[in-house]
Amino acid sequence: MFEELNWYVQLGLNVLIAAAILIAALWLSGFVKKRITKLGLIYEELDDTLFLFLASLAKYAILAIAIVFVLSRFGIQTTSLVALLGVAGLAIGLALQGTLSNLAAGVMLLGFRPFKIGDYIDVGGHSGTVKAITLFTTEIATPDNIQIIIPNGDIWASSIRNYSHYDHRRCDIVIGVSYDTDLKKAETVLRKVIEADARALQEPEPFVKVTNLGDSSVDFTLRVWVTAGEYANLKFALLQAIKEEFDREEIDIPYPTSVHIDISGNKG
Repeated sequence: MFEELNWYVQLGLNVLIAAAILIAALWLSGFVKKRITKLGLIYEELDDTLFLFLASLAKYAILAIAIVFVLSRFGIQTTSLVALLGVAGLAIGLALQGTLSNLAAGVMLLGFRPFKIGDYIDVGGHSGTVKAITLFTTEIATPDNIQIIIPNGDIWASSIRNYSHYDHRRCDIVIGVSYDTDLKKAETVLRKVIEADARALQEPEPFVKVTNLGDSSVDFTLRVWVTAGEYANLKFALLQAIKEEFDREEIDIPYPTSVHIDISGNKG
């Protein structure tokens, strides 16, 4: 009778301790989750998605540890259970190796942020505007509005060109003129075209110089700085304006010519 009573007392005590462990674990997991989530609000340069993922991961890790302690209170051997979970985790990890690789890459992308939503990037042979960044994939839209979903593992393993990262870009244009052109006049016309477009920055000073003597043309290189958002507009506008101004000033833009000599001896 005494042993039976003692068993019930011990059981009740274990239940109380287990309940206390679970309550403490629930409180602690919720507290840790909130603290990690708030870090995403404090550091605005970091993505909230990363902190939400880490917060959930920390919460469930605390609850899992609490469950192991609860089971051990009731005499259940947790060593074998932990080993079994480890083996199962390894098997799942091997089966989901590609997925986990994308997950790890997603964490790195969200943490280091080599690009953000709205940036125009070139990565893995694809170019477009970033529309969404998740833990597993990144979505971009091409200039002709085609959706492309790229696994984050492929992105992290590739070189990334971010055309929107810096506020300013340099626009390079090569224009050829004929060999009988007055080069000083051509340079003056090119500088006039650049100065006429308000989008072309005057600091750093635009570069306009002869850089090549080609087979059929003398090549000028123009290097003009512009805000990143106006890069394409400026380049297209300059090309049109240069052609129109050259026509007014009667400056020729030569095109390659070829001479065919008939050495067969045929007449007619």
